[in-house]
Amino acid sequence: MTKYASLIFFLIVFFNLNAQNLDEQFDLKNTFIQPENIIQINDGHYFIDFGKAYFGTIEITSKESQSDSLIVHLGEKLNGVSHIDRNPGATIRYKRAKLNALTANIPTSPKLEPYKRNTTGAAIRLPDSVGVIIPFRYCEIENLKVPIESITIRQKALHNKFNDKASSFSSSNKTMDAIWEMCKHTIKATSFTGYYVDGDRERIPYEADAYINQLSHYSVDNEYAMARRTNAYFIDNPTWPTEWLLHTVLMFYTDYMYTGDIVPLKEHYENLKLKTLMDLERPDGLISSQSPNLTKALVLKLGFKKADTKIKDIIDWPPAQKDTGWKLATAEGERDGYDIVPVNTVINSFYYYNLKLMSEIAGFIDNKEDVIFFNKKAKKVKETINTILFDSEKGIYIDGEGSTHSALHANMLPLAFDLVPEEHIASVTKFIKSRGMACSVYGAQYLLEGLYKNGEAQYAARLITDTTGDRNWWNMIKSGSTMAMEAWDVKYKPNTDWNHAWGTAPLNVITRYMWGITPKTAGFSVAQIKPQLGDLSFSSIKVPTKVGFINADFKKNKNNTATYYITIPNQMTAEFIVPEKSKKVFLNKKRIKGNKASFILEGGTTSIEIIY
Repeated sequence: MTKYASLIFFLIVFFNLNAQNLDEQFDLKNTFIQPENIIQINDGHYFIDFGKAYFGTIEITSKESQSDSLIVHLGEKLNGVSHIDRNPGATIRYKRAKLNALTANIPTSPKLEPYKRNTTGAAIRLPDSVGVIIPFRYCEIENLKVPIESITIRQKALHNKFNDKASSFSSSNKTMDAIWEMCKHTIKATSFTGYYVDGDRERIPYEADAYINQLSHYSVDNEYAMARRTNAYFIDNPTWPTEWLLHTVLMFYTDYMYTGDIVPLKEHYENLKLKTLMDLERPDGLISSQSPNLTKALVLKLGFKKADTKIKDIIDWPPAQKDTGWKLATAEGERDGYDIVPVNTVINSFYYYNLKLMSEIAGFIDNKEDVIFFNKKAKKVKETINTILFDSEKGIYIDGEGSTHSALHANMLPLAFDLVPEEHIASVTKFIKSRGMACSVYGAQYLLEGLYKNGEAQYAARLITDTTGDRNWWNMIKSGSTMAMEAWDVKYKPNTDWNHAWGTAPLNVITRYMWGITPKTAGFSVAQIKPQLGDLSFSSIKVPTKVGFINADFKKNKNNTATYYITIPNQMTAEFIVPEKSKKVFLNKKRIKGNKASFILEGGTTSIEIIY
């Protein structure tokens, strides 16, 4: 192991990135939200519920003056009925502040003390005019001397430009609907810095967080500036986990497919090649962050400001108890006991996917030599993974070279990235299903993708809508959060927060895989619609694109038929993939002859009836 055996440099994140000043740069908005409920606790003491948590503060306007001071409590979590939890634990937020007085007809807000960790170092700075804000849903006011009818109290929510009407979803499964709405709200509410940040504990952009944030954001709004800004940030400000770095190409690729703008790919092409980490390749094609090729010069080229701080290799957060000293609910934390060896399956699955996408990116910019170059590399890596990292006797992948353990992660990533040979899909899928949700909320993105891509739509939908135990999105709602949480529960990650957009996998998976609405060509000039709606009896969805909105409705009829009504913009065509086991298909009430696997929809509304 060399002096630079670990790729990542923790202190860089906290001490060496430039602070971001958002003044006059971004389209940040304040929305004022009225209370949903006001309850009098006792004389002068009131409890206010705004319905959902946002990042911001409160604004009080009184018709009468009050010279005595007031005490204001803001928080995300309750402790009993109508009482904000003053000690919520983890990184769940609560603040107490004092208002010295109320002056008639003058809006006033309490002065909140900042958290050092999310306002220093690499944290994205807010404009000075914003002041200190926290995520909160609830407010308590004590020592109010004027009548409650004399004051107007509003939640002053800060967020980036967001079109609430750009998307919608409903279905026959109300649990799914509630989870989708929670995730959509998360995307809006966590946009308060103008960047995709990880959550309130740090307010730092991380590539893996940002990628899932991007997928979900693009599924509910056709506003792309924030993703562009975040992508550009990562070129010069990479973060320390190897796996996170390997999300950079994914983000740039996704942006091009949704927007059709080739400029960022051309501008950053050479840097994207670096971010694949192909410099760490050994002769058989696999990479390792313990490669002797990881020199100080390479680290600096990757964008790190220093090259002298060694930390751990990549893991699925949060790590196992032995790595942190945390007393967790399960010893393996969120990684299903993953055996982190120098040449591991998760990292090399991401590496393969990077190469695969880079071959497409090279084609987009008309670099024919690199198309061949990356295709050749991808083919070699795939062959090596399926030779060295696959247990042929068990029919599943091991965690890495020399390991005898097989975690969910070592199998769900190859499945999601199309690495699994057709003859082994059944055994790999069977193993994955035996593990349940043995990954973090971040890992769930790839678990769900792999399942939907390989004929397990109904099982994937059950994972999304599971209400048993605590390793599911329903537990977030049941716990009281109105945004996606960083982890399934505090007991799995003791410093978890209640405002993490990387927990929104169901939102983008429902759009991109369950309804199957994705760009087939860059900029959505051609869309693909591949519905896998499982046992839903009806569903409706509205999906934003660069050229307009796709509206789709589905209803399962009693006579073993299903009807779709799909409306697409006039500037678009769409390839509709016929669901499996379809016997007859009628397009605008006319029978389509033959057993076509797909057909093209033109702009406007099309009715599709399928007989099973």
